[in-house]
Amino acid sequence: MAFEIAPGVLFCLWTGRSELAVSHIPRTCEVGLMMPGPAPVVDETFTGWVSQGVRVVEEPYDDVFGRTFVVADPDGNLIRVPPVD
Repeated sequence: MAFEIAPGVLFCLWTGRSELAVSHIPRTCEVGLMMPGPAPVVDETFTGWVSQGVRVVEEPYDDVFGRTFVVADPDGNLIRVPPVD
């Protein structure tokens, strides 16, 4: 899956060596992909990604640092999308 995060810039998710990714081992870190702009940009990104079939871990909500959500790539790695800090 590829998602355009800026004009001409793609963020890609894919499974690589999936035999090494086992579901009983929890993921304990996140990759952060900060989005420029106000909260609606984060919500629009979420809606676009969900329409492409991304697995949602946490739907958009407001945290101390702003609007955010978390998805998982096919290997279970967590990706947090917050606003630029």
